[in-house]
Amino acid sequence: MQNVINTVKGTALGVAEYLTPVLKDSKFKETGVLTPEEFVKAGDHLVHHCPTWQWSTGDESKIKPYLPKNKQFLLTRNVPCYKRCKQLEYTEQEKIVQPEDGEGGWVDTHPSNDNLTDGSGTAEMSNDEKSDSDEAEDMQNNLGNAMTDLVLGDDDDDGEAAVMEDSDLENEEDEAEVKPVSDREHVALKKSDSVGEIIQTRTYDLNITYDKYYQTPRLWVSGHDENRHPLSVDQMYEDVSQDHAKRTVTMESHPHIPGPPMASVHPCRHAEVMKFFIQTVTEGGRELGVHMYLIIFLKFVQAVIPTIEYDYTQNFTM
Repeated sequence: MQNVINTVKGTALGVAEYLTPVLKDSKFKETGVLTPEEFVKAGDHLVHHCPTWQWSTGDESKIKPYLPKNKQFLLTRNVPCYKRCKQLEYTEQEKIVQPEDGEGGWVDTHPSNDNLTDGSGTAEMSNDEKSDSDEAEDMQNNLGNAMTDLVLGDDDDDGEAAVMEDSDLENEEDEAEVKPVSDREHVALKKSDSVGEIIQTRTYDLNITYDKYYQTPRLWVSGHDENRHPLSVDQMYEDVSQDHAKRTVTMESHPHIPGPPMASVHPCRHAEVMKFFIQTVTEGGRELGVHMYLIIFLKFVQAVIPTIEYDYTQNFTM
């Protein structure tokens, strides 16, 4: 039934997007949305600092006139996924974080993995680098809080994003370090130090498109097993937080790539979450530049797909 509802909603939103005019004037600071030009600016910043990402044109018949032909959407390939989401459930690593007011909490579904190999982007770091990495991880956890209540439907329209400590924000200068795609491919199959066994690893291709109706970025994922065979819908849902599967994450047609439906993180709450961060930074006497949008976006959607290791940025400041 949920799939039928999602299909109907997807069709209706497709029509609505077609009828929605292209946003011309910036409303980033007021509402957390982007114009197409701002999306391109944020994409250029992501590609520059994270070379695992690149711009793509997609199918010629699906070119969007409000975006540059060679910058229709962003993609990254062969992202490793070492375990299923259910393996994170009810483990010692999973923890409930309770706010001081006692009104509820959130589940940290993306604990640190001490068993990652050198190619994971966190191994063999110096003390200084570890400090930077710890700061980045704190930022990621804080940003991830805001995505834990993202679901489709009217029941959650009044939900509030979790609080992000503004101590992680220092200035508008930013810096990022990444591991190249070749390193990802190197760790697609890794050996266990304890028993010498080979861990068969899924890989994912990720896309970021611009949603004209919601005026925000939208994340798409497509997976393959260890033999490079496409994953089924049910298999991909195994790599999605069960709080979001078939609700926040649905199977829909990609706006730039023909073929079977892909898993997508629905953008209905993205602007609300980003607006909260903008206000938090502003209240701290700082300013969040629109160029940082996609780097922050990738941090907070990690809560939806916690086992897909796509975030290779080790540190950045704003």
